[in-house]
Amino acid sequence: MTDQPAPYQPNPKLKRVESGLESLIFNSRWLMAPFYLGLVVSLAVLLLKFCMVLWEFIVHAPGSRESDIILGVLSLIDISLTGNLILIVVFSGYENFVSKIDPGGHPDWPDWMTKVNFGGLKQKLLASIVAISAIQVLKAFMNIDAVFEPSKLAWLVGVHLVFVVSAFMLAMSDRWSGGDHGGE
Repeated sequence: MTDQPAPYQPNPKLKRVESGLESLIFNSRWLMAPFYLGLVVSLAVLLLKFCMVLWEFIVHAPGSRESDIILGVLSLIDISLTGNLILIVVFSGYENFVSKIDPGGHPDWPDWMTKVNFGGLKQKLLASIVAISAIQVLKAFMNIDAVFEPSKLAWLVGVHLVFVVSAFMLAMSDRWSGGDHGGE
């Protein structure tokens, strides 16, 4: 006669506790939804700021120098890129961490919104930050005649270079690890 151990039988009470805990942890993802709603509100505030900068740009454009026009346009681009950054975080974060979004066959639905994974989100965020940083450096360079502070320009360039190197290292790390490149 062979003595075989009895098959494992989980304790039903412990299984219910485990199930309840897993359900609580899984449903806690919805605690992120208010963060994304807050970012949508911040996008509306950014739109208000964009309108204010645009109005000021239009009002001062007739008497402005070419470099002032370029600085004004760069300010508008900077705000626009920041808005894009917020949208990327809202859509990708919600899709990756809270719930899948059903576009319902909407013809204007951008494909990337439901295909950006966490690795792709990091790359898009860093690319946006690099672009915003580059605009800040360019604005400082364009405004070099007005108020030239070598230490401020050095800091802007240094921080920009840190962002560029970080983005490059992240891209190389993802490539070396064979990670997904954002679903795009």
